[in-house]
Amino acid sequence: MSWKDFAEELVGTSKDAVKKVAEYAEDYRIYPRSIIKKEKSFYFLAKIDQKKKLVILNKSKNFDIFQGKTEKLAGFKAKIAPLSHYNAEIIREVFPFTAPSKIGNQTASIGLGDRLGIATPGHIEAVKKSNAMPVFAQQSVKELKLTGRSFKSVLDDVSWAVFQEGYQNGFGADADRLKEKPEIKEALDLGYTMLTLDCTDYINDNFDQTAESDIESAYAEVPDYLRDGLESKYLNKTFVLNSGYQLEYNKVNFKKIVLSYYQILDFVKEIQHLIKRSARDVDLEISIADSLNSTSPEAHFFVANEFKRNNIEVNSLALNFVGEFQKGIDYIGDLEKFEKDFEIHADIADRFGYKLSIHSGSDKFSIFPIIGRQTEGRAHIKTAGTNWLEAIRVVAENDPSLYREIHSYALKKFEEAKEFYQVNTDLSKVPELAVMSDQELGELLEIDAVRQLLHITYGFILQDKKDGRYIFRDRLYKLLDEYDKDYRSGLERHIGRHLNKLGFYKN
Repeated sequence: MSWKDFAEELVGTSKDAVKKVAEYAEDYRIYPRSIIKKEKSFYFLAKIDQKKKLVILNKSKNFDIFQGKTEKLAGFKAKIAPLSHYNAEIIREVFPFTAPSKIGNQTASIGLGDRLGIATPGHIEAVKKSNAMPVFAQQSVKELKLTGRSFKSVLDDVSWAVFQEGYQNGFGADADRLKEKPEIKEALDLGYTMLTLDCTDYINDNFDQTAESDIESAYAEVPDYLRDGLESKYLNKTFVLNSGYQLEYNKVNFKKIVLSYYQILDFVKEIQHLIKRSARDVDLEISIADSLNSTSPEAHFFVANEFKRNNIEVNSLALNFVGEFQKGIDYIGDLEKFEKDFEIHADIADRFGYKLSIHSGSDKFSIFPIIGRQTEGRAHIKTAGTNWLEAIRVVAENDPSLYREIHSYALKKFEEAKEFYQVNTDLSKVPELAVMSDQELGELLEIDAVRQLLHITYGFILQDKKDGRYIFRDRLYKLLDEYDKDYRSGLERHIGRHLNKLGFYKN
């Protein structure tokens, strides 16, 4: 509903009456896209005393269930409600479009991790013309710890942003990189519609330099019933894919594959049982992307086939693809080799009916066309740090002094940050700030080494304090609030480039 329609419906078409309401709009900074009428009440977001609030005009059956204070606004009874978790749960009930939903495995999708909790308006602008379903709420347990956020706050921030923008096309919520039952239960209880299980702890693929006798000893420890069943199913067998590619399991590769991945099954079955007990309908993603070696087609097929044989329903599977998927920069590797390998993986995914998920998918522009083409759009791309970098770009372009402080601090914390992220960054390629003009600072975000420097140090930048006060956090949020339109347009452009290269835009 437009602001003009809102004013006229609320107070009539009298010019004086509309003018009076417009004066309140000026005072309260109403977000026009959020205006929505339900029954006889109007709901909208407004900025009051420098904080966003939910405003409800005219008393209805929902008026009293929101927490907040009651006052007069433009002659009407109004509820001024904080954007709290309590009110977020109610807004998701009253307006279901603000709640996440299951996306399924038949459409393209993109995860849009937001470390600051303010990126969703820009993400909405980026996906409006896309075929891809967005996963606006996406954070890993590691990211939550480094940012001081929670699964609760991540989902609430997205719900309020979706309401603010009047976005009603649906979105998902991904609790990412889960390993422990309490984390999974929390995400299910909060209403997350996608769970990504990190199976790293159940993978042992370090057999390249292992002696054959040691492999035999380890294989002998696999329970007899499993060995017998797997050998009858795979050993000395060949499986032909739709493309004609042949997967062969011989005595050389079979035992290594079994030893590498068989323990995943019990973990995933246990979690699937937990999901079924919760009665939640969720998209389940399995990640084996953090294994030591790239996932061979034979290993991929083995894992997928065992999921099927054990009645484990998988929506998407994240693999360790050939080449390097480092944070915040383009793909490193042979494009021809990647496409040849990826084509086989896409064939396997189609055979079993799930999507391939590309982790560390930010900025992998050189392989996006390959991914889009080989999956025909049935893929899930995860981005996170690149959205943070767009925020830092806004800082560089609008507050050079603050950027210089952040950049210098990141250099001091880089080695500590590498405990959380593996990158091969050459800091000698980071230009000296002293020789750069303020006008040139924004260009630093085009340099791979700078991108990775700022990408992995975000936890220190957001959380570190001096004398009990945040060093950067408050100033960063204040600046991004002042330049929110710049951040929105930057995200629209940057994520839009991702979607365009992937072929995820509507024809």
